[in-house]
Amino acid sequence: MNTLLLNEQQIKGLLTMKEAIDICDRTFADLALGNTLNPAKVNLNLGDSEPTKLPYKASLNAMPAYIGWQDVAGMKWAGGFGKGRIEIGRPFLNALILLIQPNYGDFQAVMDGSWIMAMRTGAQSAVCLRHLWPGKKSGTFGIFGCGLQGRTQTMALASEYHIDKLIVYDPIPAATERFVKDMQDVVQGEIVVAKEPKEVSESDACISVTNANDQFIKGEWFGKGSVYLSLGSYSECDDQAILGADHIIVDHVQQCLHRGNLKRLADQGKLDESSFYCTVGEMAAGLRNVENVSQKKILMVPIGMGCLDVACAGIVYKKAISMGLGETFMFDQK
Repeated sequence: MNTLLLNEQQIKGLLTMKEAIDICDRTFADLALGNTLNPAKVNLNLGDSEPTKLPYKASLNAMPAYIGWQDVAGMKWAGGFGKGRIEIGRPFLNALILLIQPNYGDFQAVMDGSWIMAMRTGAQSAVCLRHLWPGKKSGTFGIFGCGLQGRTQTMALASEYHIDKLIVYDPIPAATERFVKDMQDVVQGEIVVAKEPKEVSESDACISVTNANDQFIKGEWFGKGSVYLSLGSYSECDDQAILGADHIIVDHVQQCLHRGNLKRLADQGKLDESSFYCTVGEMAAGLRNVENVSQKKILMVPIGMGCLDVACAGIVYKKAISMGLGETFMFDQK
């Protein structure tokens, strides 16, 4: 069987944000119902955190998954490179996705994973809010981080809601300026550039997509009715932002205990599986819901699951085949 090869530009024409949101929604539910498999990600520390002697300020995650509703398996291999790629002017994140036929083991596709990862990261936030706020049509939103993932968060929010106001913060003024220019036609309302990060919390829901590890987001900023989504594998918020929440909702229980914002408290024995109200998948599948959201502090921690990337890649693959896009390569010459 020939393996299909797809680059980023080809993929961009094969996946809309609306499609990504719906694919992620279905996959979240499928995981909660036991039809999709998603082991916790495995991390390769190349100097991103202690203890290590490597100088690269990088890490890579291996994220395998089986998608029940598509009957496809695959893996995302993705990481952030805080030194080398930055020095030569390349994006911080890089990723590759492999798809495999689960019965015969034929590799169906090898494709760039960076765009799918960015789209999926935005889409998963929209799914979280879709099930937390059923029926909500508009609101004020905040985003910490004005890079690519800040953009796809904005795209996803604009796909689901009328954005009355978007409050953004980034410590690099040039990044904020580019963001406002790029997103002004996406956001229906006004974009407000925050002078201090606290201003971002003055919204119906705020989302952090940074690579900060200094706990700059403070729990004292959040009152009843606040919703904070902490994405990624970094430590952006302080202990009070976590322990002060009325409900903590995660995408993957085991994964969230050993990666990202919750790891520190889990290692200290202050968080365990019983600390979580439910998973996003349980909400998507209709197994759990949150009542009286306006009277609670909600922390949602969807740090990213390979099944969402693989599911999006599965749809991209089918579209590419039907449209005759991409190149093929035969690995098995037998």
